[in-house]
Amino acid sequence: MTSMQSLYKSCTLCPRQCRARRLDSETGFCRMSSEPLLGRASLHMWEEPCISGTCGSGTVFFAGCSLGCIYCQNRSMIPDSLIPGGGTDLPHCIPASSEELSSLYLRLRDAGAHNINLVTAAHFLPHVIESLQLARQSGLSIPVVYNTSGYERAESLALLEGLTDIYLTDFRYMHPDTASLYSHAPDYPAFAKQAIKEMLRQCPQPIWKENLLQKGVLVRILLLPGHVREAEETISYLYAAYGDALIFSILSQYTPLPLPAEDPLLGRKVTRREYEKLINHALSLGIKNAYIQEGSAAAESFIPSFDGGIHC
Repeated sequence: MTSMQSLYKSCTLCPRQCRARRLDSETGFCRMSSEPLLGRASLHMWEEPCISGTCGSGTVFFAGCSLGCIYCQNRSMIPDSLIPGGGTDLPHCIPASSEELSSLYLRLRDAGAHNINLVTAAHFLPHVIESLQLARQSGLSIPVVYNTSGYERAESLALLEGLTDIYLTDFRYMHPDTASLYSHAPDYPAFAKQAIKEMLRQCPQPIWKENLLQKGVLVRILLLPGHVREAEETISYLYAAYGDALIFSILSQYTPLPLPAEDPLLGRKVTRREYEKLINHALSLGIKNAYIQEGSAAAESFIPSFDGGIHC
């Protein structure tokens, strides 16, 4: 056990702070022990243009999650005990040590990736840090993207300083009641606000190389059906607090899946009128750095196949 991996002893990596003894194979809220499991690694073309570019983002999808949204699109990588309808024992996911993760990053770089994109990695932070240190020592120089739900402890994010170049974060909820209903996390807004603050402390301004982001914070606002006003409040808060230091990505791609279908709101897609209302609100604030979606992005075909494959 390394000193970094001792953080698994009584785990407080995420806001749940459940103190699970993950080194002893006890699982906490994330339902993961201390051994990282991967659902997929590949070049990914469906991130924002400044992340995917023309060759793709080198994405590494980690299994498990500290948030557990009931509408999760990556549910095949989430244990069924956390999200009903999720994977069962995750037989399609593969384990990876810090050394194996480091080697994987280099393989993705050699395959042409513009960056290394670590998706939902918070609960494996000790291995992430060790693997990035090893990869940097082996010559990894392309940007590292930390891709997160936004449900993070600022103290944990601080451990990534100097290793992460781009924070690609969601800001899902402004209201504790919504966060409780959909993610069993009424404290989400408080933690997400502190997380954004820490991300911008590390990466205070966007840095570009041609059309590709090299450093900065990109915040995703996923519009949920029936929640335009809350999304407007989220954008207003973030722009008032941080202005053009943030890059916004305003998403209409919510995809209704079978399980939330009984919810009168989550059982449908976002309407064009709802999305246009949110975009007009962002424009009225004077936001300049933002991505918006055109056409139909709410399709299951945009959800990767999480088969445990290493596609590079």
